Amino acid sequence: MKADKTQISRLLKTARGQLDGILRMIEEDRYCMDISNQLMATQSILSKANTEILKAHLDNCVRQAVESGEAGAKLDEIAALIEKLAKR
Repeated sequence: MKADKTQISRLLKTARGQLDGILRMIEEDRYCMDISNQLMATQSILSKANTEILKAHLDNCVRQAVESGEAGAKLDEIAALIEKLAKR
């Protein structure tokens, strides 16, 4: 992985902390909208982490594959990922 491991780890640990908090909220029978807002905040953090990882992948792995003339497999991976994102 070529992304900034410190940044990604920090984001994922924050998301994990938020998930633990959400679980407590559920156990405490907290207000649905509050739980939903926390879930959306957690999704946003996970999305940011994924975006950073994908940017680093494009900047490093895909760029290397293009420069070496072997981009086909990497471009297929990106196309498959775009299909997954489009289905969301």
